[in-house]
Amino acid sequence: MDVSSVTDSLEVARAFVKEVETAFGSGDVDRMIKGFTDDVVVRFADRPEMHGIAEVEAFLRLRMARQKNYRLQKHLRMLSGDMIGNMWEGEWEDAQTGKSMRGRGTEFWTMRGRKVAVWEATFNVWEAGATHYLF
Repeated sequence: MDVSSVTDSLEVARAFVKEVETAFGSGDVDRMIKGFTDDVVVRFADRPEMHGIAEVEAFLRLRMARQKNYRLQKHLRMLSGDMIGNMWEGEWEDAQTGKSMRGRGTEFWTMRGRKVAVWEATFNVWEAGATHYLF
């Protein structure tokens, strides 16, 4: 893209969300981390807050090792100032249990230029085909 910031327009933000979808869907952690600032802060579901690219890379390597055949869809839901919000859905095979899993969540990215400086995410996961619910 030839713009200085992914928050310049809805079209550019939507394209960035799809770029992230492709990077995460590939399972290529080296590609994923190129989208974060060196001093990124991550608040991901119930995990302790992460600081810096090294912590995020370690988290992503563990996560991708667990999620075999990861299939992902992300959809832009909001753009406001330097923030992008998206909703995502994914499917994968758990590498430890062999079970088919599904997940859904929301993310808010505070952008610095073309990189994510703050990543805040909710993450819900369940076994595919499960018919029991807490509520």
